[in-house]
Amino acid sequence: MLRGKETVNTSENSRGMRRRALLKAGAAAGLLPLARPFVVSAWAEDTVKIGLDNPLTGVYAALGKNELIGCQLALEQINAKGGILGRQVELLVEDSTSGDAGTAVQKARKLIERDNVNFLLGNINSALAVAIAQVSNEKGVFHIVPGGHTDPVTGKDCHWNVFRVCNTTRMETNSISQVLFDKFGKKWYFLTPDYAFGHTLQEGFEAGLKKLGGTELGADLTPLGTTDFSPYLIKAQAASPDVIIFLQAGDDAVNALKQAVQFGLDKKFHIAGAQQELEVLEGLPPEARIGNWVFEWYWKQPGVAHLDEFVAAIRKTSGGKVPTARTWFGFTSTWSCALAAEAAKSLEPVKMAKAMQGLKLPPEVALMPNDPFYREGDNQLMPTLGMPSQRASRTPKTCSWSTSRSGASTRRCRSRTPGAR
Repeated sequence: MLRGKETVNTSENSRGMRRRALLKAGAAAGLLPLARPFVVSAWAEDTVKIGLDNPLTGVYAALGKNELIGCQLALEQINAKGGILGRQVELLVEDSTSGDAGTAVQKARKLIERDNVNFLLGNINSALAVAIAQVSNEKGVFHIVPGGHTDPVTGKDCHWNVFRVCNTTRMETNSISQVLFDKFGKKWYFLTPDYAFGHTLQEGFEAGLKKLGGTELGADLTPLGTTDFSPYLIKAQAASPDVIIFLQAGDDAVNALKQAVQFGLDKKFHIAGAQQELEVLEGLPPEARIGNWVFEWYWKQPGVAHLDEFVAAIRKTSGGKVPTARTWFGFTSTWSCALAAEAAKSLEPVKMAKAMQGLKLPPEVALMPNDPFYREGDNQLMPTLGMPSQRASRTPKTCSWSTSRSGASTRRCRSRTPGAR
């Protein structure tokens, strides 16, 4: 296991083999616990540095672990192809925690000011992503948010230097609201995590419900890290909605859905939400794998180029487990750093940000249909969404993918690229 800021001196002939061995060992060990920071390095003196400021502990630890595994695979591939602008790349990782903005900001400043990273990645927690983005913008560092969904990241709080791989919350709610209304009823009740991610998800659903002519019967805000959802489930049951919308993620989603089934709510009401993830499904008993949700990425997509190779590579480093959307977020974010630098022929953040406008992901990175690209003006990756239904005792074998982008309206960042008109 890698501990602390370790480096290994090897001969030129053995460097690649040693690097791959340590990458594999780190992934197999689950990367926890770690003395922070640790470095996944190419062992060159003049390296390009990517800093990852993401949860490795707490409610979102499983999600953070899988984003890290994706980052590691991308790092190995990038270095095998010659690195970034001819320089090898290292990954410096900090545990942001799952919900402490002060810690996340402190770690971002350390990565930027002390470790001198060229790129910053993070954060899963939307509130932490917004806070970190303020730091990266202040310091003028190229920043990619792999998995923080709240709209303001590429909306009202967007910055010229900040790009995002995962969907916005409005993209997710736009993709499923009509289906829920048409098939399951017009009276909804919300269980919402009480921070930026949950707030903007609920706002998106409320906007869709109002447009469709439905009724919101109530909503409860649940603190991050809630273990006992019974008070909220009792209130939802008393309201007698057609649909109960669960907006939790990570361990919170596991606890909420387990308890909803224990209460028998799935027998009385339709259970649904916006974002569903394999990490959550793996933590649920078969009878709680229910409802209608949005999948942002899935490991089985018939006919998608390079997907089988990606799945096989991840299986080799994760004990046979398949990649999740989080794995793809980390993989794509890390590769996007290399793509930006190569397109700009520079590591200057302004030049890279300009080169990213409209940049289309190559098939070996996209790993989905319809040519995802970074939308000019707000720096949001425009992917394709899958919307499978869950049934008890099973997870989706494949995803049927929407052909629309399902996004909110385009808006330009208030913080414009320096030198842009």
